[in-house]
Amino acid sequence: MLKDFREFIARGNVLDLAVGVIIGAAFGKIVTTLVEGVIMPPIGLLLGRIDFSSLFYVLDISKGIPASLADAKAKGVPVIAYGQFINDIIGFLIVALSVFLLVKQVNRLQAMGSAPDPAAVPAAPPTKDCPFCASAIAIKATRCPHCTSQL
Repeated sequence: MLKDFREFIARGNVLDLAVGVIIGAAFGKIVTTLVEGVIMPPIGLLLGRIDFSSLFYVLDISKGIPASLADAKAKGVPVIAYGQFINDIIGFLIVALSVFLLVKQVNRLQAMGSAPDPAAVPAAPPTKDCPFCASAIAIKATRCPHCTSQL
């Protein structure tokens, strides 16, 4: 069983997947920092000094209206934290754009590196159609073998 596990781990696809997951997690942290620390503060400043991560909507005002999201969590007030959702959507869009650009570049590089396949290029047909009976005849034929018309 240990031998089978070792063979499974040694496959190229498993190692590629593991590397992709690790790099993806690191890239996710970079994007989160970019969104929360670089992109959202100027947007919040332009929109009247709004901190998007602390935007929320109070669902039950019977316990009072909290001053902040942290205060709402401490008091146990049910809220919809839509500000963090906005941050997460922006982060997702950045990751999606990055992956799209990466895939586009890889496809472009693969297309540049590969020569056209000679089998993929269709050869000229060795026949032509007779203008009288529409039968397929050899290109060099001077008379149609089907209708005996002079070509």
